[in-house]
Amino acid sequence: MSDDIPEPDRVSGAPHPRETLRLLGHDRAERMVLDAFATGRMHHAWLITGPRGIGKATLGWRMARFLLSQPAGTESSLFGAPEPPQSLDIRADSPVARRVSALSEPRLFLLRRSYDHKSKRLKQDITIDAARKLKGFFALSAADGGRRVVLIDAADELNPSAANAILKLLEEPPASATLLLIAHQPTRLLPTLRSRCRTLALRPLSPEHLSQALAQAGADPVEGPSASGLAALAEGSVGAAWTLIENEGFAFYGGLIRLLARAPGIDRNEALALANVSAEHLLSRLSLIEILLARLARTGISGPPDPEAAPGEGALFARLAPDPASARRWAALQQSQGDKLRHGAAVNLDPSALLLDTLLAIDGAAHVPAPA
Repeated sequence: MSDDIPEPDRVSGAPHPRETLRLLGHDRAERMVLDAFATGRMHHAWLITGPRGIGKATLGWRMARFLLSQPAGTESSLFGAPEPPQSLDIRADSPVARRVSALSEPRLFLLRRSYDHKSKRLKQDITIDAARKLKGFFALSAADGGRRVVLIDAADELNPSAANAILKLLEEPPASATLLLIAHQPTRLLPTLRSRCRTLALRPLSPEHLSQALAQAGADPVEGPSASGLAALAEGSVGAAWTLIENEGFAFYGGLIRLLARAPGIDRNEALALANVSAEHLLSRLSLIEILLARLARTGISGPPDPEAAPGEGALFARLAPDPASARRWAALQQSQGDKLRHGAAVNLDPSALLLDTLLAIDGAAHVPAPA
């Protein structure tokens, strides 16, 4: 893969999932795959679901390497059956692992959004032209007797025509073929497509596993209360946590909590300093403000967040959102400010002015009228 062409399934600055050999926090899902393989019930299509960035692609690549390292027909052979594998691990220096890492494994087909050289950006969805290449892939012979793997990342990015092409493939799957479909929002898929897959639903990572996954990816270690706070803010997603650390978003959220501790009546100079961001970081900062407002609104319904995403968050939110009426007010502000922020970013308004206006709007909303 050329360094000049971005990969749609890679978090910026982080190792690609195919380069991550160890998967943390999803032992149950791996055991389901191993049990199916060992008992000869390996489904021809697996739908790997869960929030973005929690390890779905890493599991998909592990499954692909494992299957391609096993000769076709070895699942539950009655005569001379080998000992069932206890892990999806294969050696990092094995020929299969090296070819998969280099995207040169001929028995693996990766279907994902392609790069448009004319517009110099990634396409918005997976097109029918990309899906049609599967026909040529399955027409080729395989040296090991026919085992093939197709990895689709992500299936919810298939356009309608491409989704129908995949559906036809699932209805009449080629022999010794396994399709691995990654989906961040499986409800967007055709019901008939979902029904032809076995689902592996992954859950958000615990703070411990999240910290281990970040360290494995090369991020600075996050320990103690900060690990729980980062996991809460990232909602158990190592991809989201990586972005929060790399873009200093975790520190920005802590600054938001400290600033709003004085609301109503925040310090304008502190607000100006916090709002002083580049256009490059604008969208990530706007996203964090929306997350703050959503967590604030939930507090009015279900109580302060536990664990806190930043020190002082629980006490602040309990004060600003003590009841369902306040929750509705904050939810309405989240909606109105979210629309305003997205519009401002789209028309290239000054990032600092846009953020400052939003912080002042939150401060204004903190003025709770006295009961009549």
